Amino acid sequence: MNKNWVLTQDAFDALLGWLDSDREVAAQKYEDIRNRLIKIFNYRGCVEPEDLADETINRVTSRLSTLESYVGEPGRYFYGVANKVCHEYQRQKRAQDLPPPPLPSADEDIEQEFDCLQRCMEKLTLENRKLLIEYYQDERKAKIDHRKRLAQQLGIAINALRIRAFRLRASLQDCVVQCVGQGIHETGSLKST
Repeated sequence: MNKNWVLTQDAFDALLGWLDSDREVAAQKYEDIRNRLIKIFNYRGCVEPEDLADETINRVTSRLSTLESYVGEPGRYFYGVANKVCHEYQRQKRAQDLPPPPLPSADEDIEQEFDCLQRCMEKLTLENRKLLIEYYQDERKAKIDHRKRLAQQLGIAINALRIRAFRLRASLQDCVVQCVGQGIHETGSLKST
């Protein structure tokens, strides 16, 4: 819809004329359609159902000149437009709900995190350190194939490998968080699983 388009009295009269030739019947249809639109938007969890219903009506009204060939119940056309309006609203809402991207860390923070990661990796047994490094190498199909081979080498199911890697990574992450949080590079021992 043209952002500068405004519902005028003439446009509203044209809409009523499209709904029905009898003005009273058209006015009743308009009210029924608007109420139904509000219920639809409300049901779909939209916070501003009245505004979205009005937006839908405005969009339909702005296209009246192209609707002369439309055959069928006008309400159905409104509901189709409402579906698009709802999808746009939900997409916009999801975009607004996304957390802001994290601010880049200062070089000192990155160095401290890396130092903590190295120290925590050193606390792992050689077997667990090797497993973590191998588990997270490669990309896409190569990663999947590599993980299958790794599970076969260890003589365990792929799901058992995933669980083991997840637990190791969680322990490693806890160690790094603790190290960074203390602001020192020496931490307690790291549990190995």
